[in-house]
Amino acid sequence: MKIALRFSQSTARRTESQTLGLRAGFGLVEVIVAMILLAVAVSALASLALSVSKSSIKVTGTAYRNGVMMQEVNRLETLPYDSLHIGDTSIPVSTGPYLHTRVITVSEPSLNLKTIRIVLTPLNPNFKADTVNFTRTKARTTKVLNTAAP
Repeated sequence: MKIALRFSQSTARRTESQTLGLRAGFGLVEVIVAMILLAVAVSALASLALSVSKSSIKVTGTAYRNGVMMQEVNRLETLPYDSLHIGDTSIPVSTGPYLHTRVITVSEPSLNLKTIRIVLTPLNPNFKADTVNFTRTKARTTKVLNTAAP
């Protein structure tokens, strides 16, 4: 009986050692598959990060452009009517976060009426250009006190 017991124990040990040898090779395949899946997931996330970065650049440029445009419109609306000189003015802006060229065109299509056109052209090709047009009219003057001179 001792001989049969020894035989079954040695057979069990060989089966375990053979199984361990096969599992070691299978573990390597698992690691390779996991690395491939990780590479696919990381490349998808990198694509997403690049897309978000490009969108962020465009949104930043739009915010700067809108700020510069509103500042210029407000400045030209507050100037006295007679201070708006007819013609084109080109102003290159090479400092600050929003580098651009600003072209202001003032025309007088009729008496007491001036049209103003502002064109912003950014130097960064990722930002879009913008144009705004508005009209200024000369204020009417009235005499508040309509009294006759003595």
